[in-house]
Amino acid sequence: MSRALPKYNKRRVVVIGAAAALALTGAVVVNSALAGESSKGGATNAQTLAAGPGTITCPDVASQLPAVPATAKAEVDRNLALLQTQINEANTRLQNTVGQGGPNFVQNAILGPLEGKRVSTIDRIAISIGRKGTKPQGLNALAKCALNAGGAANNGGAAAPANGNAGNNGNAGKNGNAGNNGNAGNKGNAGNNGSAGNANGVGTITCPDVASQLPAVPATAKAEVDRNLALLQTQINEANTRLQNTVGQGGPNFVQNAILGPLQGKRESTIDRIAISIGRKGTKPQGLNALAACTLNK
Repeated sequence: MSRALPKYNKRRVVVIGAAAALALTGAVVVNSALAGESSKGGATNAQTLAAGPGTITCPDVASQLPAVPATAKAEVDRNLALLQTQINEANTRLQNTVGQGGPNFVQNAILGPLEGKRVSTIDRIAISIGRKGTKPQGLNALAKCALNAGGAANNGGAAAPANGNAGNNGNAGKNGNAGNNGNAGNKGNAGNNGSAGNANGVGTITCPDVASQLPAVPATAKAEVDRNLALLQTQINEANTRLQNTVGQGGPNFVQNAILGPLQGKRESTIDRIAISIGRKGTKPQGLNALAACTLNK
């Protein structure tokens, strides 16, 4: 019996040692898995931060103005405030549309329309100053804005795979493929964009006629009114050209957001200038801005 005891003790030591080794191995595996998960999660957060929307910045207009006549100050200040409002709205839209659209979405749907609005607002500032002083020239060079470096992901769509936007360049809609590349994403905007482009067809943009709604135009205002009426037609022509060139791009609201909306803003500014011109020597027409909204005929 004294010989059997060491053999039993030896067997017990072996069993205990094996159990300890197994527990140690399990701990290592769990720790490795947790470490891997933590590392992966950290990489995801880093990518999200890196793909932030950035901000839109525009040249300062106020600092580039000449002396503003006292009679124009209120109107100039109002339009300077409007310029800032336009930038704020563009930055809000930039934040709300991260990952949407194709590689040129920010330029086509945000920066381009913003520039158009700024051109009209800056024109009104120059006209206001020019009524009682020397009209400043070259201010429209300040209309163009830029997306800072933090927003590169919006133009390039770096974060697209997370939203299924890998098919965002789904201009395949032009070829009738219904944005098939976009269908790979769980809610891929590109797939919707392509089908929306094909479903809507090209169509044409039509706008209410302004000339027929004007009162008698004073002779001194006729040249300026005619020039702005011609500009209204140019704006419609440009919008129709853009409509043709962007078939299949953007989401289901692309035409409204990137073409019809900006066109309405431009028309409001131009119609305002027409009303102001007539009002200088006659009765300023009211309610003309009701003619600014245009529609897409499919």
